[in-house]
Amino acid sequence: MNEFILYFKMGLFHVLDFKAYDHILFLVVLTVVYLFKQWKKVLWLITLFTIGHSITLALSAYGILKVSANLVEFLIPLTIFITGLMNVLTARKASVGKENQNLIFALFFGLIHGLGFSNYFKMMIGKSQDKFIPLLEFALGVEAAQVIIVLGILLIGSLVQSVLGVNRRDWILVASSIVIGFAIQMMINRVFW
Repeated sequence: MNEFILYFKMGLFHVLDFKAYDHILFLVVLTVVYLFKQWKKVLWLITLFTIGHSITLALSAYGILKVSANLVEFLIPLTIFITGLMNVLTARKASVGKENQNLIFALFFGLIHGLGFSNYFKMMIGKSQDKFIPLLEFALGVEAAQVIIVLGILLIGSLVQSVLGVNRRDWILVASSIVIGFAIQMMINRVFW
């Protein structure tokens, strides 16, 4: 039980760590196009993201996949930028209920984000023969943290739109544009060539 708590907490705080805010930024741009009443669809998106994240962690932990850390560190903000840009370009559609996010985006970008944590995860589990159970426990922590953040984003979006009277399109544009600004700065800081 102690190991479960250890790996669960590591997954939880991997996402909730405000110093490593790239995960949170991605969740913001992934979620901002949805309304609170669409929470089931958003839950599917983040679950697919976690599955993608876990697949690359597992492939790396078992020594099947090796990717340059510098490349991955650049690709992570690039995925955030692309998702935010898609939000900006399709904000009008999303504001009338035709969301631009899809399940394939979440899964594919989850694969990339999982690579960003793979070296640390390998160090964390060491040469342990049993990698599957710690990976599963870690993934549960990641998923729990994502649910917390996404519910917060959906709640903030609801409050901004209902209490402050900001229309949905403007909410999507402003939130996505702010995240795009962070992503551009992160890409500049992580240029690998």
